Amino acid sequence: MELESLNVTFVIDTFLLLLIGIGPKIALVPFLEATKQMPQATQRRVLRKMLTTAATVAVLLLVLGGLLTRLLHFSPGALGVASGIILLIIAVTMVLGQHDQDSGSRPAEDQDPMRLAVFPLAVPYLLNPAGIVVLVTASAEAASVSVVAVVVGILIVILALDVVVFRWAVQVSSHLDASRMLVTEKVFGFLLAALAVQLALNGLSDVGVIHLTGH
Repeated sequence: MELESLNVTFVIDTFLLLLIGIGPKIALVPFLEATKQMPQATQRRVLRKMLTTAATVAVLLLVLGGLLTRLLHFSPGALGVASGIILLIIAVTMVLGQHDQDSGSRPAEDQDPMRLAVFPLAVPYLLNPAGIVVLVTASAEAASVSVVAVVVGILIVILALDVVVFRWAVQVSSHLDASRMLVTEKVFGFLLAALAVQLALNGLSDVGVIHLTGH
């Protein structure tokens, strides 16, 4: 992601990366599975907690990400490698479906719904490694205030989309076709795995381990 200047490519790339990184797709199926046994009022509480937690963490990363890279002595490239690995694990889980057979009912019965809303729904499902990379990199390497302002604007749009999609999902969750949602999750998992590999490769290139043509 080029952070030196504002152009259409930058806006589109940032929007797509944040749509994956803090958009609804990755978190939607886990949210519905975890809350399907809950009363609708509890679902709404979990949703509010999930959205506010992810939004708060995202803002903190955008504000403090540059400082954290200096205090903890890691580069955006190193963050890209680490995030790529974690995102690949999430993608493999989505594709292979390695869940306990009873996991759909267990969260509602055996776990605090508000804790579930924070982890794993808010992080790392809603705000996932791809989003963390974009936000921290923007904080650490943005060349101007206008670049940060564009990232903030795109983040607000994505969060608004999350609110709309998840509120709709709560309303119609009992009518959604679970098999179709699982198929789309598998397909998206493959694409997410490719993104995870690219994040890791970009990180390795940034730290000088490899050279990517055209990077």
